[in-house]
Amino acid sequence: MSATHVRPGEGRHHHMIDGDHVVKAAVHDPGGTFEVFEVVAPGMPAAPPHVSPWSGVLYLLEGRITALVDGTGYDLEPGGLVVVPAGTPATFEVHGEQARFLAITSGDAAGRFFADFARSVPADRPVEQSMAAILSVSQRHGVALAVG
Repeated sequence: MSATHVRPGEGRHHHMIDGDHVVKAAVHDPGGTFEVFEVVAPGMPAAPPHVSPWSGVLYLLEGRITALVDGTGYDLEPGGLVVVPAGTPATFEVHGEQARFLAITSGDAAGRFFADFARSVPADRPVEQSMAAILSVSQRHGVALAVG
């Protein structure tokens, strides 16, 4: 494996309804595989909780968010971190104009999900108008909306 260098502002951008997800690195190593994303999310109500087949670490860089993980809310300020185990219902809500955080996910499936979601679900439409596309993309990648 060789070194990877990504400058500020660089990376593949996936414009999604909950923010811009920028791929910073995908690491495939004998010790494990993980992906790193920089997310810039606008202030808006939380999306419905969803369950992903990968674990994730959310590390807040700027702004304020509340992460809802398995029904428990965690208020994060810059420097705060929350770990979301695979298979656990989770979402986040941005307080203020926007927040910026790192999302580090286990495996290499989250990037494929973000890319497919950005291609398939218009970021400028209300969630209600895009629900069929959201459910279709989610099903293709093993992500489920947490209901009830």
